[in-house]
Amino acid sequence: MNPHPAIAVVVSNTLAGIGLRSILEKAAPTADIELFASFREFEAADPERFFHFFVSVQLFVAHAPFFRAYRHKTIILSSGDPRLAGTGMHCLDVHGNEEQIVAALLRLQHSAHRPEHARPAAVPVPQLLSEREIEVLTLIAEGLMNKQIAQRLDIGLTTVISHRRNLMEKLGIRSVAGLVVYALAAGYASMDTL
Repeated sequence: MNPHPAIAVVVSNTLAGIGLRSILEKAAPTADIELFASFREFEAADPERFFHFFVSVQLFVAHAPFFRAYRHKTIILSSGDPRLAGTGMHCLDVHGNEEQIVAALLRLQHSAHRPEHARPAAVPVPQLLSEREIEVLTLIAEGLMNKQIAQRLDIGLTTVISHRRNLMEKLGIRSVAGLVVYALAAGYASMDTL
């Protein structure tokens, strides 16, 4: 058995992966950092043995059920937008400078050593959204238009528009694509329903 913790970097952008691996090697010199260009490669390498998975948003979205099951190990490489806030997933803003990324890594490492992160149970997420907002969000993620959502939920069109506006304000998201990513990350939608 390897005495060093293993960390996986799962990104399709090779240059970004190499850069992150370099930063991680400086921040965690005793860790073994492995780079994977696809989910298939990562899956074949026995994911259970990794202490953490750093994964791009695109690969996270494509394999959300897998990564949500390992939310205590998964760190999503985000671009600093708030789409994933409130999902219970760890995120790392990759658009900062090296010092900012290292500081964020240290904060993540510190939070990973808290007792609630020692077990693979789901991290409780504060209930930001009402049940009706979650229903509307799920239907938006499925690609339904406002009128279709109103018919499906048997509510008025202006009520749907109001719920959509509230969702965007509460989540700090300004696009339908952002709402879909949030719904996937939070487990309100799956790739099968899109």
